[in-house]
Amino acid sequence: MDLRWPRRWRGVAVGAAVAVLVVGGGVVGGSAVAGGGAQVHRVDGTIAGAGGVRLDTSYFTAGGPGRRPAVLLGHGFGGTKNDVRGQAESLARHGYAVLTWSARGFGRSGGQIGLNAPDGEVADVSKLVDWLAKRPEVRLDAPGDPRVGISGVSYGGAISLLAAGYDHRIDAIAPRETYWNLSDALFPGDVYKKLWAGIFFSGGSAPSGAGSSPLGTAPAASAPAGAPGPPSADGDPVCGRFAPTICALYKRVAATGTPDDAARRQLTALSPSAVASRIKVPALIVQGQTDSLFTLDQADAMASAIRANGAPVSVDWISGGHDGGDTEDARIDRRVTAWFDHYLKGGKGSTGPAFRVTRTGGLNSTDGSVVLRGAHGGRYPGLDGTAERRVTLSGRAQQITNPAGGAPPAVSAVPGAGALSQLAQFGASLALDFPGQYARFDSARLRRSLTLTGSPSVTVEVATSAPDTVLFGKLYDVAPDGKETLPASLVTPVRVKGSPQGVAVRLRLPAVDHDFAAGHRMRLVLATTDLGYASPAAPASVTVSLAAPALAVPVDTALTADAAPLPWWVWALPPLAVLVAAALLLTGRRLRPRPADPALVAVPLVISGLTKRYAKSADRYAVRDLSFRVEPGQVLGLLGPNGAGKTTTLRMLMGLIRPDEGEIRIFGEAVRPGAPVLSRVGAFVEGAGFLPHLTGRMNLDLYWQATGRPEQDAHLAEALEIAGLGEALDRAVRTYSQGMRQRLAIAQAMLGLPDLLILDEPTNGLDPPQIREMREVLIGYAAGGRTVIVSSHLLAEVEQSCTHLVVMDRGRLVTAGPVAEIVGSADTVLVGVDGEVAQDLVDQVAALPGVATAVREEDGLLAVLDTITAPQLVAELVRLGVPVSRVGPHRRLEDAFLTLIGGSA
Repeated sequence: MDLRWPRRWRGVAVGAAVAVLVVGGGVVGGSAVAGGGAQVHRVDGTIAGAGGVRLDTSYFTAGGPGRRPAVLLGHGFGGTKNDVRGQAESLARHGYAVLTWSARGFGRSGGQIGLNAPDGEVADVSKLVDWLAKRPEVRLDAPGDPRVGISGVSYGGAISLLAAGYDHRIDAIAPRETYWNLSDALFPGDVYKKLWAGIFFSGGSAPSGAGSSPLGTAPAASAPAGAPGPPSADGDPVCGRFAPTICALYKRVAATGTPDDAARRQLTALSPSAVASRIKVPALIVQGQTDSLFTLDQADAMASAIRANGAPVSVDWISGGHDGGDTEDARIDRRVTAWFDHYLKGGKGSTGPAFRVTRTGGLNSTDGSVVLRGAHGGRYPGLDGTAERRVTLSGRAQQITNPAGGAPPAVSAVPGAGALSQLAQFGASLALDFPGQYARFDSARLRRSLTLTGSPSVTVEVATSAPDTVLFGKLYDVAPDGKETLPASLVTPVRVKGSPQGVAVRLRLPAVDHDFAAGHRMRLVLATTDLGYASPAAPASVTVSLAAPALAVPVDTALTADAAPLPWWVWALPPLAVLVAAALLLTGRRLRPRPADPALVAVPLVISGLTKRYAKSADRYAVRDLSFRVEPGQVLGLLGPNGAGKTTTLRMLMGLIRPDEGEIRIFGEAVRPGAPVLSRVGAFVEGAGFLPHLTGRMNLDLYWQATGRPEQDAHLAEALEIAGLGEALDRAVRTYSQGMRQRLAIAQAMLGLPDLLILDEPTNGLDPPQIREMREVLIGYAAGGRTVIVSSHLLAEVEQSCTHLVVMDRGRLVTAGPVAEIVGSADTVLVGVDGEVAQDLVDQVAALPGVATAVREEDGLLAVLDTITAPQLVAELVRLGVPVSRVGPHRRLEDAFLTLIGGSA
């Protein structure tokens, strides 16, 4: 099972009291303006922060002259400015001047980690605002006062809140997955959140740039001469990059397992809540539901405070969070941009609903992806909802024990387990309670479904002779078969003062959004231990009972489900057909086809100087000066990141859109709408449109009839064999899964066995066996002298299927040629070995006849062949006793691809 840290928060580190925080990856969204737009200019440099600390920065602009609003983007804990480069470039293309920086203590910036201290990181932001105010391209509200917004995730989200509280020049904020009160986040219910604290502090105390941290942070690139180096770890080796006061706080609390008043005051003073009354700017608050670090109550507190100050507030509960899951970066990046457009540019567009919550609709059976849907409301209801349902619980008083040393602990969320925390949403909860350590109280089976949105509450009575005890409250969803699911894997800890006679405790359970189906039960569990928290080490007996049987369940009756968008072809195909028909009628007789080039009649495809600008733009290109040639018998892979111009190129190739410049010739004939040569082309681009009420077979028949070609030329049997739909071929297409539609579309493209076959993402929705079959079909198809062009994101599949590649980025050709040449020289092989290879053995291999050189690599032995073949080399290695485990090219297509496009995919 892969337990690597999610990229969005790799390297989070914090001290516990630590701190903090956050998502070390910050917002890593791709460019919002896919593939085109004005060229982004980036200037790297250093800016003096508070106290003269040097901050490593990048400044992004795009477009022509003129002043524009500015945006500051903060990164997550353990990250650097590079983590937000994608979002910075997107915002720059959208008309903003964007400044990113590595916070003090991280990357190449100097200073020590102060957990967003007012005289440290917060003062640094004011220095950055000062710098923006002097830029000639930044819009000013007054001298020295730029129009500026700030956003960031977790650590970067907190700095956006703090900057708005300390610097009146901040005009709008968009904090994401962050904290309001760090003391409440790390000491909820006066209980120490030890696992998150330890993870964070371990990551933040490692020397910056010293290699991979325990949290998986990639090694920092070497700094150029004169650049500020990483913070020194001299002094206390335990503290590393943390300021001494933060380190002392963590060591004190971690040693005792109990937060003290000094720690609470210190963390509260570092929190946005300390300046709550001063945050009066529009705030888009994004918080994760799968998040045991910064729970929804943190977002609720910040929303209430900022709204009370009279500022506009919108709240968005996303699916994922620090515990993993889908953080919906693309959607949220668009919301952040729209928020800044409205409040920084004065735009009139929508900023989205006042409250939105993402809900999980299960798994897509065709590809295993999580299906997300949303619900929205006109106002944020808080954690009490717009209404309340009372659910009666039953159960006798129960005596439970706190085990000696707090072990074994119950399990709820597992920080860093990523996808494991998502299991609770699909009825496969990893929650675990040990007998004798918990009490439970059940409801009757629900007569109708109930959607909990907010924080439920219940009053319990706790009696113990111990000085105090810690309880962990959780609300399970229990199916009729007894299977328990813990929504979002969250618990509420609470420390209760000991009383043999008992004390009533009003317990607010975790804030979640969860649908309890009809026939299910609600189960309140009170446990004495939890893996993520510190609990008393002394053994004790505790008696718990219901002080009142009613569980108050908040619901939001004002929420409206987001409308599911219709497939694009439902609304696009009819008007498109009318427009195409009209264009053909009006212009068909006037078109004079260019004569075929006799020299190219045997060449399937030649593209020369192809250029396509974005609509209403003179300098933004979807495709620019693209040229390449495809020969018979080739399987060509068309590669590039999102927005590279691949689909635009294919649409021009099919005659669906006209290029602004350049030429496309298929078998020597120029391509234009309705060109006869297109009858020799079969294509599947951007999905196929089928009549949903007809069967798959009828759809294929109708398509072929529309071509006007003889029925016997369709080669329907071969196409149906490729589809492999079996009896489903005679079912209505509306009953098909995504994978079945995909196979039917590919079969449709292959009708008539065209000489040139063009497939856009043909393996979407296919399972591994079907992908393998598709690979064999394409290779065999081309082996008969035909040509195949495939656009795909599955690089490993392209490497196995294709003979040649064309790599594009931002509309331009990066490289073209045989796969072997692009992946690596065919005469260089990497031999994987079991264990280490002694140097004298490497020397023996290098001395073999036909071997040019041989050197040790991290993954084995790298050999450059002269006259010897790879199989002959393997035979010699076995003779020499080298433990060969695998042999392959010296790098994969993925490595070559990322190298060619600069890792921006």
